[in-house]
Amino acid sequence: MSSVGLYHETTGPPAAPLLMGGSLGSSLKMWEPQLELSPAVRLIRFDLRGHGRSPVTEGPYSVPELGSDVLGLMDRLGMERASYCGLSLGGMIGQWLAINAPERIDRLILICTAAYMPPRENWIDRAQTVRAAGSPEAIADAVIGRWFTEPFTRANPEVVARHRAMIARTSAEGYAACCEAIADLDLRSTLAGVTAPTLVIAAAQDPSIPPEHGREIADAIPGARYEVLDPCAHLSNVERAADVTRLIANHLEAER
Repeated sequence: MSSVGLYHETTGPPAAPLLMGGSLGSSLKMWEPQLELSPAVRLIRFDLRGHGRSPVTEGPYSVPELGSDVLGLMDRLGMERASYCGLSLGGMIGQWLAINAPERIDRLILICTAAYMPPRENWIDRAQTVRAAGSPEAIADAVIGRWFTEPFTRANPEVVARHRAMIARTSAEGYAACCEAIADLDLRSTLAGVTAPTLVIAAAQDPSIPPEHGREIADAIPGARYEVLDPCAHLSNVERAADVTRLIANHLEAER
């Protein structure tokens, strides 16, 4: 399968590379709260295909295609092996990478994600809505309402507004085509083959991907660690930034 050249930004020293893949409807800017990791870790934040400043190709996309984009990025950077951190769709891509290219993935961090997200029709309907409207603006209010808890939204209106704008600015085709990738995802039967040391983080108040999805992943991956943040909704790396950053750092530093 052909990959596209993902837009990315690199921060930190040459050693200990960590790829960071974001949520549906986000750009690499969603990972700004984790930039404090960069004194010790080489952060490679990237925009998914059809998102941010990465190329938009005609959909539908598939998770294997999105995973091949990440492998292509690693190849262009001369990076044979790296750790990977992904939230939501980014975490789905991380699971695929750990299953299908285990020699490339050192440690794995999966945040507010799933291996299977039925019903398929919901994702197809969302894709159709976004394409018909010509922009994710049509669904931005509904999506941002699931990204953060109400108390966080009341206390941090500027943060929420910034992330709502991120959703609305995403390419309609890129957003819709990634919805179609999620619609056809089912990695459940292959998770037991993941060999990378894995941390799974879920959020207790996440209406987009409830914590039982994270529990299912952690139960299936040998030796995986499972953490639940409470209170917290979907974009946990922002709402509980210090806790997520700490959990990532500890997982990267842990002995095998």
